[in-house]
Amino acid sequence: MTNLSLIKNQIPQNHTFQLATGAVLFALACYLPNMSKAAGWEIDPVRIELSTQQQTAALNIKNTTNQSTSIQIQAVTWAQRDGKDVFAPTKEILVSPPIVTIAPKSEQIVRVALRRDASATNELTYRLNLQELPPRQAGNFTGVKVALRVTLPIFVQSIDGGAVPKMEWDVSRMDKDQFKATLRNSGNAHIQISDFALYIPGIDKAIAGESGSSYVLAGQTREWMLTSNSSEKINNDRLRFTAFTDANNIDTEIVLHKP
Repeated sequence: MTNLSLIKNQIPQNHTFQLATGAVLFALACYLPNMSKAAGWEIDPVRIELSTQQQTAALNIKNTTNQSTSIQIQAVTWAQRDGKDVFAPTKEILVSPPIVTIAPKSEQIVRVALRRDASATNELTYRLNLQELPPRQAGNFTGVKVALRVTLPIFVQSIDGGAVPKMEWDVSRMDKDQFKATLRNSGNAHIQISDFALYIPGIDKAIAGESGSSYVLAGQTREWMLTSNSSEKINNDRLRFTAFTDANNIDTEIVLHKP
């Protein structure tokens, strides 16, 4: 296995990092505490971070449309099993108010509070679901009304403040044009990964990669199947690997393995 767990020593606890061009959209939409637009809503922040010292947070929801909107807000626990998200209702996160009606071009503040003690050493993870409640339609309405739904992550830092991810990457060559990238998070906090790519050393164009934001929670593993569109020959089974995460960026050489 190509073990990149040594990167854990480079992860700052405040999760600050520098971005390359390929990760700019990832940062704007998923990491930085800026406005997220969702077809009529503007939500700030897009990620809630709580701790023993900061047990409450304020969520600002703006209705940018010309019609009133009603939203039901519910917190759920968030775990992962076999690479899939698992949710369950919870009373550990308090949402007030749980249902809001926002007038056109108006805003609403929603309070989010932790109702339990933080874990001594591990990060706690939840999701906040915002579900639009469909308005009553006129009797002669024949169109289709699609209700909006937005989900936001909630992370609760451990009491000792030391919960951090630890990344272990492995890249295997499945056949001539296919690779499998595996990320194992052996730490006690999440990792959020954006774009990652494989390059032949000395060539700037990636031969394979993945775009989009994915979370790997503490103790979990995720796999991606990648297809190469390059005719370049790989020498010595060595590739350059780059990735953008909310902990730090990776740019290193790896050795391909057989499945």
